[in-house]
Amino acid sequence: MLDHCNDALERRGGVHDVIDRWLVQRRALLESLIVLQESCDAELSKVDKAHLDTFSERLMDYISAGHFSVYPQLAKEARAFDDHAALALAGKLLERLEMSTELTLAFDDDYSSPVRCRQNLGRLPAWLDRLARGLAERFALEDQLIARLHAVNLPGDGARPAPAYRA
Repeated sequence: MLDHCNDALERRGGVHDVIDRWLVQRRALLESLIVLQESCDAELSKVDKAHLDTFSERLMDYISAGHFSVYPQLAKEARAFDDHAALALAGKLLERLEMSTELTLAFDDDYSSPVRCRQNLGRLPAWLDRLARGLAERFALEDQLIARLHAVNLPGDGARPAPAYRA
């Protein structure tokens, strides 16, 4: 019985911590988005480049953590449980996430330098609205990944709800 417990711990090794850290990043990303949106609403010409840089940095860090840390960990866990249906679903969800990733890369490119930021400042409110919609869809897809690839393999009946971001 102890061996089974150790095996289960090895299969889940670090996944909880990875997801928890990632959800903290998600919250920080959303907080930065709100600050930027409020700045745009107040006076677009006075949007602080530092807030824009913070948002862009958090956005890229969050996307990178998903692609290079969280998704591979979740897939590794699903393989450890021989959960082929979950892996197939993950493939489909990751294809949909790729569209959101392209959107974030385009945003980062448009506001990467002070010159580009000044050139694209008038488009910032529309960009932020578009990103907010894209991130909402992305978070829903990611929560599905977590639910199918991780929460379903937790000990017990597998009926635990997926970890989800709460504002």
